[in-house]
Amino acid sequence: MTGSNIIDLTPEMLAAAAESKAWPFEEAKKVIARYKGKDFPETVLFETGYGPSGLPHIGTFGEVARTTMVRHAFRVLTQDKVKTKLLCFSDDMDGMRKIPESVPDRAALEPYLHMPLTSVPNPFGGDYASFADHNNAMLCRFLDTFGFDYEFASATQYYKAGRFDEVLRRAAERYDEIMGVMLPTLGPERQATYSPFLPISPKSGRVLYVPMINVDAKAGTITFDDEGTETTLPVTSGHVKLQWKPDFGMRWAALGVDFEMFGKDHQTNAAIYDRICNILGGRAPEHFVYELFLDEEGQKISKSKGNGLTIDEWLTYAPTESLGLYMYQRPRQAKKLYFDVIPKAVDEYYAFLGAYPRQDWKERLGNPVWHMHDGNPPAIDLPVPFALLLNLVSASNAHDKAVLWGFISRHAPGVTPKTHPELDRLTGYAIRYFDDFVKPTKVYRAADEVERDALAKLSDALGALPQGADGEAIQNAALNVARKIERYQDHSKQSPEGGPGVSVVFFQMIYQVLIGQERGPRFGSFAALYGIAETRALIERALAGQLAA
Repeated sequence: MTGSNIIDLTPEMLAAAAESKAWPFEEAKKVIARYKGKDFPETVLFETGYGPSGLPHIGTFGEVARTTMVRHAFRVLTQDKVKTKLLCFSDDMDGMRKIPESVPDRAALEPYLHMPLTSVPNPFGGDYASFADHNNAMLCRFLDTFGFDYEFASATQYYKAGRFDEVLRRAAERYDEIMGVMLPTLGPERQATYSPFLPISPKSGRVLYVPMINVDAKAGTITFDDEGTETTLPVTSGHVKLQWKPDFGMRWAALGVDFEMFGKDHQTNAAIYDRICNILGGRAPEHFVYELFLDEEGQKISKSKGNGLTIDEWLTYAPTESLGLYMYQRPRQAKKLYFDVIPKAVDEYYAFLGAYPRQDWKERLGNPVWHMHDGNPPAIDLPVPFALLLNLVSASNAHDKAVLWGFISRHAPGVTPKTHPELDRLTGYAIRYFDDFVKPTKVYRAADEVERDALAKLSDALGALPQGADGEAIQNAALNVARKIERYQDHSKQSPEGGPGVSVVFFQMIYQVLIGQERGPRFGSFAALYGIAETRALIERALAGQLAA
């Protein structure tokens, strides 16, 4: 996901790209249409924004991942003849309006309320000079880990270095036009005191939300009341910043941003950002509005609240690629972001990866892994799915990878940690995920008489199978047992012999009684990996009352 690799452009791939309906291509085509009939600029600029009021969360990463996908699609569609850049912009000059719940000593930050985030001391310790510097570093650390090609930008540095001075002077000149956009969006009380300029108080260092006494467009200054003292400051060189809505438009105009995506919570304000950008002499970028990430309770994840998954939490239990897949899929659909989604994301990633070599170019450009890996997905053979590993850990109570590899190597001769390092990596994730999230919730239940009889017959059927029976043979043996038991017959289905099919209740019972979980992977695949003898021993322990005790 670097966004800067050399792209191998073939006629077949270019033809498929021109017709592709994958959302990164659809967005890239909008950027191309932006310059129809005229030359591209020296650099087409893709931007993402970050508010460092709290530690970066997965939603923040998602913006960079998704924008990188659009940037790569643009490079393909333009045959990589147009220079591009991804700017990751941190709004670190914003005032700290409230103290995040996630900081270690909230009381210590109270004296710094409303100061720019780059003026708030770092509460986490270490070498970072400010709260914003720490959080910016956390963001960059993760983006670097993922290999993104980006340029980091600090609002504080840009304001102080004069990068915005020309457009800020223009904002003073066109102050009334900006107010004409903003005031109708505000209530009467806010209208009375509103100004798009927020001076940084020379007295307190705080970002001041105060009305303007005077705006001198010719001098490029503002005059305001700073705690009883009439004060005049230039609008340049970091003495003031803009309110967040005008700031969006100002930044787009100053930098010439061509594409920026943002969450649905910004959608109603997008027209305001655009109008201010136009007033300040710029052209609004192309937008992509994505749905929000939600926590387990359906609430929007928030940096200040610290709810939902953090970047580090996801990566404790799954490879980074699974997170990239989660970002690619259905970006305009709200998605819950909590621990239960991780195993599915892991297995879906490897399923897409496995399908890629067999696909034609049209299918490949619709495959998430092509977009995640800049058109060059790795070739990885994964003989055991992650969900199956989790159930293997659950059944075997494995606490180290060597135990799991004993089962794997027996099931798949020649497969070792050395030959399949990706599978070895997943065994470590599976053990950690099981220990932290599955094991504490495991609830074995005792089997009733019908279930005891079914399990005994299942054990006998497994014992009758030839040595080395594969998952398909084991699954069929289990189905044959269930078809003869009325409780597990599903008359809406038909067996190969013409009788009733098998209800999912049968397999739910197996996992509830044998593993203490509500669901699991295909039983035949699990038993083949775990071993027929081991599965029969597990049934024996359940029937003896040793699991539910």
